[in-house]
Amino acid sequence: MNTKDLFSGNASEYAAFRPDYPSELYDFIFSHITHFNTAWDCGTGNGQAAKILSGKFENVFATDISDKQMAKGFMANNIFYSVSAAEKTSFPDHQFDLITVAQAAHWFKLEEFYEEVNRVSKPDAVLAIWGYGLLSVNPEFDNHLQHFYKNVIGSYWDPERKLIDEEYKTIPFPFNEIFPPKFNFTKQWSLAQLEGYLTTWSAVQKFIKAKSTNPVSEFIRSTQSLFGVGLKEVRFPLFMKIGFVKK
Repeated sequence: MNTKDLFSGNASEYAAFRPDYPSELYDFIFSHITHFNTAWDCGTGNGQAAKILSGKFENVFATDISDKQMAKGFMANNIFYSVSAAEKTSFPDHQFDLITVAQAAHWFKLEEFYEEVNRVSKPDAVLAIWGYGLLSVNPEFDNHLQHFYKNVIGSYWDPERKLIDEEYKTIPFPFNEIFPPKFNFTKQWSLAQLEGYLTTWSAVQKFIKAKSTNPVSEFIRSTQSLFGVGLKEVRFPLFMKIGFVKK
């Protein structure tokens, strides 16, 4: 597979520290679904979205290129994990009522993925892809985080990260688009949780491999007084593209 796998090496941390998504997002997606038979969560990682889908759909097929990520995934009798690239699967034609991609579409070869979406979708199927951008805590802390993001680890981000910064506004979406409301979500995190999350960033992992030191440690040390003691509200901007595949 030519698709980049940047997350197998820290699958445990990814499962522990990556934020889940708000119920309002799923409610909006489900409001456009006609049948709840079969869903495909593509780029499932540790199954965060698959977990929620399994409560609504009879069967959920969850794929990723990282078996280590999926080994940390949420398990349920109606979730079926398998290693597969997004662009070419072994699924039969016209199988899915819903296809979801959470914080992963920027890694795909989108034209090929969309061809696969068309092949495996039922006539009234929905494709929903979403992601989230840089977190916010308070203005002074955010200034330091922006510096860390752009100047300390900026050169270690893969080019695909630009699509996240652009909130997927520039990616093609050749489907019958539905325009969602603006979503945000918040978490109550300690400084340790924030440190764990930042360490899961692919750019941080590449920095560690290159320099044998974790830049997050120094960032946390220098900003802990700005973050404060105890749990703090951490805000994430959430963005998505959603549409009917063939309607």
